[in-house]
Formats: sequence, structure tokens, C-alpha cells
Amino acid sequence: MYRIGFVVNPVAGMGGAVGLKGTDGRVGEARSLGATPQSGNRAKMTLSLLKKDPDLLFLTCSGNMGETILKEAGIPGYQVVFTGKSESSADDTKAAVQEFLNEGVDLILFCGGDGTARDVFSVTGRNIPILGIPAGVKMYSGVFAITPGAAAEMVAGSDKTILRDAEIMDVDEEAYRSGILTTRLFGVASVPVIAGMVQVPKQVFEETDEERAKDEIARFIHEVMVPDTLYILGAGTTTEAIARNLGIPKTLLGVDVIKNGRIVTQDANEKTLCNLVENEEDIRIIISPIGAQGFILGRGNQQVSAAIVRRAGIRNIIVVATPHKLQETPELLVDTGDSELDLEFGSSIQVISGYRIAQHKRIRQMS
Repeated sequence: MYRIGFVVNPVAGMGGAVGLKGTDGRVGEARSLGATPQSGNRAKMTLSLLKKDPDLLFLTCSGNMGETILKEAGIPGYQVVFTGKSESSADDTKAAVQEFLNEGVDLILFCGGDGTARDVFSVTGRNIPILGIPAGVKMYSGVFAITPGAAAEMVAGSDKTILRDAEIMDVDEEAYRSGILTTRLFGVASVPVIAGMVQVPKQVFEETDEERAKDEIARFIHEVMVPDTLYILGAGTTTEAIARNLGIPKTLLGVDVIKNGRIVTQDANEKTLCNLVENEEDIRIIISPIGAQGFILGRGNQQVSAAIVRRAGIRNIIVVATPHKLQETPELLVDTGDSELDLEFGSSIQVISGYRIAQHKRIRQMS
């Protein structure tokens, strides 16, 4: 019997769609902006693929930290070994993980983001493997499966996995909300891996040639922009270069909207974007993949939701990336939360990588 300690951060990812760039310390604000919990649904995607496996025993927490999701997913074999508070905290996560260790589990499976990974690792250290179901706003650590389905495959195929070292990154959320990305290495965890199913840590490229390439991309995008078209600019330094070329400021780690070379709104959340696109005839989305990880949607830009993508149309998504970033990013990934929409992206997409230069990049279809 393979014993799994299973814990969910119920509020992970709530800040994404409403533009808070993280939920730590901002749960009340996220709720006031209309955010709804997402992590339970992400965890349920994983568990629903494991419910017929008789060799798995889940040890979990009460309520929406685990028990509720296991029950809804139809998992027959589970035990509640920790009772948390109705409004759970990082301390509850740590206490639950300690109880899992006391019970002798083989793996800690958690659902959340970088903060949850940090909380779990602070208890486990390298003593036991951990694996994350991705549900946070920003996931810079290398302990997450690329999708909930991939997490299920690694749990079900535990006899085929190998253990590897993976970095857990600590991101300063307050600085992040101000447009400053400050990270430090928090620890190195042990993670079960099947090739290609665990994301690598994000890489940031800041070389001189990179800046020149960004400027060339920006010059070309400016040249081909269409009048009376609403442009949604995703996060990142490449889209920032586009805004700079237009002579307008850009929220580095947020989503901005422009039309006819002027700012419509900055740091928009999903609700704002939905209202803006409702009556627009022509909408373009300009996004850049996360360095090395390759995600173009679903990491760090959850404001651009599946509904926004469907309203704009996949053909109106413009992906931009420098040659160096593409060289270090073997393939692109899409994780909108809508598996049918993800499949509609097909097997490749054009990526603008310079002035009048583009290349097709493979999109890996994920389970």
C-alpha cells in the first residue's frame, strides 16, 4: 500500500484572476474583489484520475484542506489524521505535514503555490519526497507537476518515478506586487519525477543581447499594431519593452490593456478584462512564455483566463520571446484550466523573436 499525505491550501491561487499576484496575507481583499477558491478544483482533477487505484491510501486533513476534495473525487480509501481550523493557515499546513510524517507516509502530495511548497518543505526537509499540484498564482519552484493530470500520473506510476533534487524558491510577495521580482533559494527538496512532467524553476534572462532582442521585437509589434484594436499585454520584460516602445508605462508583473497606443487600464484583473472585451470586435493578446518553464498561459497571468482567450480567439494570441529564451525553452505549455481549450492550441504556435523574425515552437499537449 502506497501511503500519501494529502493537503490542500484552500485559498491558493485566489489572488491570480483578481490581479493581486499572490494570496499571502491578502485573502480578504481577494474575496472582496470577487475571487473564488480554485485549488480544490485543481486537486479534484488529480484525485479523480486516481480513484480506481486500490493500492493508494490517502492520509489527509479535515474539511477543505483535504477530506472534502477526496470525498467529492470519489476516493474510497482515506483517513483523516489532522483536524484544522475553519480558516486554515500556514501553521495548519505545517502541523498536518508533521502528522503525516508521524504516520509514516511515503509521499506528501500538496495543492497550492510557492508559499505552500515552502510550508511543506519547512517540515519535511529532504526526509521524504513531496509533489505539488499547481494551483498558485506564481510557481517558481521546481516541485510542481506541470498539470493536475501529470501529478496523477506520477502518483499512479510511483514504481516508474525517480527521485531528483528540486529547488524551492521563496518569492517576496510585497515586492512582487510592486513590480519587483525578488527570489531566494529556500531549500532543495526531493521530488518524484517522470521525464517531462515536473516543471523546472523559472529562469530570468537579463543579458545585453536579450535587451537588444526585446527592443527588436517591440519595434516590430509596434509596426504591425492595428488601429481600434484592444491589446491585452501580459506580464514580463518583453511585453514591457513593447509598452516602452509605444511610450507608455507597463506593469511589469501585471496585465495591462492598450488601444490606439494609449493605456485603457493597468494591472487589470479578470473581471476588468471581461468587461473590457465584452463589446470589442477586435482583441489581441500579447504574452511571453515563462523562461525555461515554457508556460504561455496558466502561470503568473491567470487574469487572462480561458473566457478571455475564447473571446479573443486563439488566432489572435501573439506570443513573443527572445531567441535566447526560446533556446532555453524546449517546448511551450498551456494550462488555462479548460482542457478542451488547451487542446485547441494544437501542436505548435508562432513566436515572434525579433524584427520581422518568427519561429514555430512546439506546444506539448498535456494530460
